Amino acid sequence: MPTVRYSRYEPTLEDLDTSELMRMLSDRLLQSGFDRDPFDPDPDWRPTMQDLYEAIAESLIQEDLISEDMIRRAMEAEDWLDSEMGRLVKQLAQRLADEGFIRPEGGDPSDAEAPGPGYAGDVGGRSQFQLTDKAIDFLGYRTLRDLLGAVGRSSVGSHDTRFTAAGVEAVGEPKPYEFGDSLNLDVAETLKRAARRGPGPLELEQDDLVVMQSEYRSSAATVVMLDCSHSMILYGEDRFTPAKRVALALAHLIRNQYRGDSIHYVLFHNSAEEIPLSELAGAQVGPYHTNTAEGLRLAQKILKRESKDMKQVIMITDGKPSAITLPDGRVYRNAYGLDPLVLGETLREVGNCRRHGIQVNTFMLARDPELIAFVRRVSAMTRGKAYFTTPHTIGRYVLQDFQSRRTKMVN
Repeated sequence: MPTVRYSRYEPTLEDLDTSELMRMLSDRLLQSGFDRDPFDPDPDWRPTMQDLYEAIAESLIQEDLISEDMIRRAMEAEDWLDSEMGRLVKQLAQRLADEGFIRPEGGDPSDAEAPGPGYAGDVGGRSQFQLTDKAIDFLGYRTLRDLLGAVGRSSVGSHDTRFTAAGVEAVGEPKPYEFGDSLNLDVAETLKRAARRGPGPLELEQDDLVVMQSEYRSSAATVVMLDCSHSMILYGEDRFTPAKRVALALAHLIRNQYRGDSIHYVLFHNSAEEIPLSELAGAQVGPYHTNTAEGLRLAQKILKRESKDMKQVIMITDGKPSAITLPDGRVYRNAYGLDPLVLGETLREVGNCRRHGIQVNTFMLARDPELIAFVRRVSAMTRGKAYFTTPHTIGRYVLQDFQSRRTKMVN
């Protein structure tokens, strides 16, 4: 009888699909300045193709997909991108571009006459690249799956509430029809009522009508306020990248399960600006201070345009307010303690949120006593929630809170 030998399966680069490569690269694609120089952040920094090549190489080495001999030859080469490993890395970068995950800048890579720095054939890799919508959605999907597992089935574009009404999704409780109810008829019960009037032709009257109650589900407009001040990467910990991951996961969740909702993103630092989802992954930390009031002011402007049942702000921060925008446009800054002027202006905007029916839910990535006192006051004023969390657990808190809509304080 012939002897059959079985050897352990060893993955190769030929087996590596682009989705798996994107998973391996996700941390590096979302990095926010912590890996460069946390003491001198550059909010205008954008990754180059050279950065992508290095990230791919590091990922392959980390996953043991590159042999030691290939690594040695790359280290001995004058330019590692000219080595066998460099050529493989550039081929993988080209596959990411071909399959729509990245968009290199600088021309068409298929054009032989294009100078094309930054494409897979470029050795220098000095040009920049952008993540496409496909890549953004993939990163959100991966984060969501890692945080909560597969998203369960639910009605599209709706949030559970504690109210019942005549609607689409029956919960098994019939009720007499009232003017204004949807005609979600309980046919059997309606016919029974009509038949009880006695023999003869069956004629329906309004009092016979019975409808099925359903859970009332609401739509929501959400503004995610991301603190990108210097402290988010300063104290030996990258807090901004996990915050971006949560924001991307929330976008994926809304796009696939709550399609009647809307979501917007605001970065706040010395000032504040709205940022499209397509640019969120590349957002960097900086400038230095925390202008919470300006962020809330911008969030209100955004939510005023929305006509949803619920309006809320999800604020992710690690520091107390330290700046405000003065009427003449100048920025007043004070990072030492809770400045009365800064606190007063910030709480004024919190009060405006309450008047406009906007709930502010805050997720704190630090336990500074002054920050805790400020956030508790914000939560009390807007009937929002305060979560004391960490970069490792913030994802579960944000996503579960978004889905449940509970109104309890978690300490």
